[in-house]
Amino acid sequence: MSSTAGQVIKCKAAVAWEAGKPLVIEEVEVAPPQENEVRLKILFTALCHSDVYFWEANGQKPLFPRIFGHEAGGIVESVGEGVTELKPGDHVLPIFTGECKECRHCKSAESDLCETLRFDNDRGHMLNDGKTRFSKNGQPIYHFLGTSTFSEYTVAHAGCVAKINPEAPLDKVCVLSCGVSTGMGATLNVAKPQKGQTVAVFGLGAVGLAACEGARMAGASRIIGVDLNPGRFDRAKNFGVTEFVNPKDHDKPVQQVIAEMTDGGVDRAVECTGSFQAMISAFECVHDGWGLAVLVGVPSKDDAFMTHPMNFLNERTVKGTIFGNYRPRSDIPARVEKYMNKELELDKFITHLVPFSEINKTFDYMLKGESLRCVIRMEA
Repeated sequence: MSSTAGQVIKCKAAVAWEAGKPLVIEEVEVAPPQENEVRLKILFTALCHSDVYFWEANGQKPLFPRIFGHEAGGIVESVGEGVTELKPGDHVLPIFTGECKECRHCKSAESDLCETLRFDNDRGHMLNDGKTRFSKNGQPIYHFLGTSTFSEYTVAHAGCVAKINPEAPLDKVCVLSCGVSTGMGATLNVAKPQKGQTVAVFGLGAVGLAACEGARMAGASRIIGVDLNPGRFDRAKNFGVTEFVNPKDHDKPVQQVIAEMTDGGVDRAVECTGSFQAMISAFECVHDGWGLAVLVGVPSKDDAFMTHPMNFLNERTVKGTIFGNYRPRSDIPARVEKYMNKELELDKFITHLVPFSEINKTFDYMLKGESLRCVIRMEA
C-alpha cells in the first residue's frame, strides 16, 4: 500500500486558466481515488494536437480552469474501492476512452465504443460523483478526457487505464495511448488496405503519419500524403509516403486531383485533420465500387458532412473511428509488446523531449508545425 493512499496529494500541474493563454505551473491538490478509480503518478506525457485544439477552444465548448493532457505513461500510486485488476506500482498508460468490459458495446464483437467510458471532451468531472479530483485553494479544476496528464498526479477511471509491461520505456510507449494507435489503427483495423492497394492520407501530423505507417505495414503500393504544409513532406517519406499533394498547388478540388492520379480514385483514404472539407475530400477521392474512407479528425461542433447521395449509391463507403478501433485495456498492452519485440517503430514519432517546466514550448513547437510528438519529462 502506498504511504500516500487515502490522502490528498499536493503536486505540480500545468493549469490552463483561460483559452489560448500559456499554461501556469501551479501547486494543486489531488484527491484520493473513489470507487473504480485509480490515482497515477505520471512520469512522461506528450502533447497531442487535441490538447491544443481544446485549449484554443475554437468551435468547442470552453471549460476552464482545466488540466489538459491525455497521452502519457505512469505508475499506479493508489486504487479506489472495487479496483481489482490494478495495484500500486503497476506501469500503465491512461487512455482518453475506456473499456468497462460489462456494457453491451464492450461485449459486442462489432463495437469498440464503451457505453460508459467513451470519449467525451465536454465532461470535466469524474463519472463516479460528478466532482473533480483537482483543486487549488478550494477552487475545483476541471479534468480533460478523464486523464489530465499535465499533472504529476492524476485520477482516472480504472477502465481507462491499460496495464503494460513494466520493462517498457514509458518515454517511448506513452505515444501509444493516443495518436500513434489512433492513426495506425484507422488504417490497419478500419481501412484494412490489401497489399498493393493505394491509400491517401489527409493531414501529415503525428496521427496522419501513423496512418501512413499503417499503410506501409499493410503493403500499400502507393501512399499519397495530402497536406497544406509542404514542410511536412520530407519527413513523411520516413513513414512510407510515396507522393505528395498540396491542395493549394491546384485550381481544382483535391479529390479530383487524386482521382486523376489514380485512374478513378484511391482504394482507401484516411482523414486525420478534423477539417470537414478534408473529410468530404477524403470520401470523394476513393474509387467507386470498393473505395473506403475513414474519418479520424475531431470536427468543430457545428460542422456538417455534405456530399451527393450518388457517391454512396456508387458504392463508396465512409467509416469513422475514435481510437483506431483498439480496445484500451485488451489491445494496447499487445501494442507495447510489439514495440518491445522491435515489430513496431515509435522513436521516429518523437521529435522533442522537454522538462515539465518548459511545457509551453511544446505548444509553440506544434503550432509552428515543428513537432510530431513532444514528450514531456515530469521529473527533473
